Amino acid sequence: MYKSIIRPILFQSDPEKVHHFTFKMIRLLHKIGFGSIFQSIYKVNDKRLEREVFGLKFPNPVGLAAGFDKDAKLYKELSNLGFGFIEIGTVTPKPQPGNPKKRLFRLKDDNAIINRMGFNNGGVKEAVERLKKNTPVAERSHVLIGGNIGKNKVTPNENAVNDYVTCFEALFDYVDYFVVNVSSPNTPNLRALQDKEPLTKLLKTLVLKREEFFRLSGVEIKPILLKIAPDLTDGQLLDIIDIVSETKIDGIIATNTTISRKGLVSENKTEKGGLSGKPLTNRSTEVIRFLSEKSNKAFPIIGVGGIHSPEDALEKLEAGASLVQLYTGFIYEGPQLITAINKAVLEQ
Repeated sequence: MYKSIIRPILFQSDPEKVHHFTFKMIRLLHKIGFGSIFQSIYKVNDKRLEREVFGLKFPNPVGLAAGFDKDAKLYKELSNLGFGFIEIGTVTPKPQPGNPKKRLFRLKDDNAIINRMGFNNGGVKEAVERLKKNTPVAERSHVLIGGNIGKNKVTPNENAVNDYVTCFEALFDYVDYFVVNVSSPNTPNLRALQDKEPLTKLLKTLVLKREEFFRLSGVEIKPILLKIAPDLTDGQLLDIIDIVSETKIDGIIATNTTISRKGLVSENKTEKGGLSGKPLTNRSTEVIRFLSEKSNKAFPIIGVGGIHSPEDALEKLEAGASLVQLYTGFIYEGPQLITAINKAVLEQ
């Protein structure tokens, strides 16, 4: 129904407007009682799907990647579509409008999206107020939340650590794990923070801050993950492995969007921004396999990029991912993709 009726209608309009419209419709449908219906259709409840990763118990291995629910406005409703976890953000210390519109483009012939959103969000304080409504971790209805954090556009790279610390401190009591985003291509000079020296400094600062929280209040240790670009060379990926070992962070998310345009055929292929979707399938899997093999599976990996079918997800899990996340595949294939992946995992 989604691909034959709903998607063709939605794809007639501007993608950013459709995104906001979809949010309103999902919220409305939940208000009039469709939440339990969505759960019955899309959720696969089976203990065999549970995964314990970074010390957290995930009800299933399929999550929603950052960028879809930037401001934590719809995490509960989206979890009813079958996701095992929701990653909010990227959030920044201060609200910012992002880049000028138009900044989101469908590449229908490539099953892809190009975005140059630029970390548009309402700021970390606004997200925290919404996350306060999430049920406590001990309760069954708790939605497992990842907090994806970044820096404001106006913050120079030499001061970027302060922005990440601000977000880390604000979100600490309200998310289950953190993701450090230094790999978006849509904030000027952000990717320079992936270089070994500044990245090591940033991650060590956050790990020390986490240890400080533990010493002062005894709160549980929250996992810290790093989200990396698919455009890194093998040498840079080896640096990432060294950085994980040196800083003692908990894992990697592979991968963010790409700046490559290789093999695209759609009309919008020359638009600037990060490319996501099917053209990223093979490269993201290559990065996962490289990191897993070269590190001797020393840390968990969340696989994301170009998952449009259960087979795509299984390939990433086979390559070394412990969990997977959807974004563009969710938009193109609909929530039935979540169900199909979880069923395919059970059949393995």
